Amino acid sequence: MLQASDWQAIGLTLQLASVTTLVLLLLGTPIAWWLAFSSSRWRAVVQAIVAMPLVLPPTVLGFYLLLLLSNSFAFTFTGIVIGSVIYSLPFAVQPLHESFRAMGRRPLQIAASLGAGSWDQFRTIVLPLCRGGFVVAATLVFAHTLGEFGVILMIGGSIPGETQVLSVLIYDHTEALNYRAAHTLSLGMIAVAMLVLIIVYGRWSKSPLQLRSER
Repeated sequence: MLQASDWQAIGLTLQLASVTTLVLLLLGTPIAWWLAFSSSRWRAVVQAIVAMPLVLPPTVLGFYLLLLLSNSFAFTFTGIVIGSVIYSLPFAVQPLHESFRAMGRRPLQIAASLGAGSWDQFRTIVLPLCRGGFVVAATLVFAHTLGEFGVILMIGGSIPGETQVLSVLIYDHTEALNYRAAHTLSLGMIAVAMLVLIIVYGRWSKSPLQLRSER
C-alpha cells in the first residue's frame, strides 16, 4: 500500500508535468513556427540547440543548470520546472514543427486574402489543422516529464514535498531496499507510458484532414 509520502510525490510529479506542458506549449509554438517557415541562416543552429537535450546526458545538462541556478532556484520546485522545460523542449517543438510544415502556408494565405487577421488564422486554421501536432506535443512532454530523473536529481535533489518527484522516489525506495513500493510505483509508470503511446499512435494524433481522408 502506498504511503502518504508516495502520494505526495505523485501529486508533485503531476503538478510538475502539467506546468511544464503548459509552458512548453506556449514557448514551443512560436519556436516551431519560426523553424517551419523561416529561411534564416541561423535556422540550423536553432534546430541544433532545440535538439541538444536529446543527445546530452541528463547529468551534463543538470550540472550546468545547477551552476546557473545555484544562487536562486536550485533545490526548489521552480528550479526543477526550469530544468524540465529545457530538457523536454524538443518533445514539444519537433511535433509542432512537423505539423506546421505539413500544413504549409497556403491555407493561411487563403484566409488572409479573405480578411482574416493573425489571431483568426491561428484559431480557425492552425489549431484545427494542426490539432494532432499539439496533442502529440502535449502528450510527449507530459509523459517525458513524468519519467525525468537525472536532471531533476541534479537540480532539485530529493526534498519531500518540494523536489521529490516520482522517479526520484522510486530510486530512493530501491536504495532503501523497499522493493514493494518501488514495484508498485514502477508499474503505475509503465501503465502511463503505454497510455501515452496509444494516444500518440492512435486516431487522436491525426489532423481533421487525415481523418476525413480515411472516411
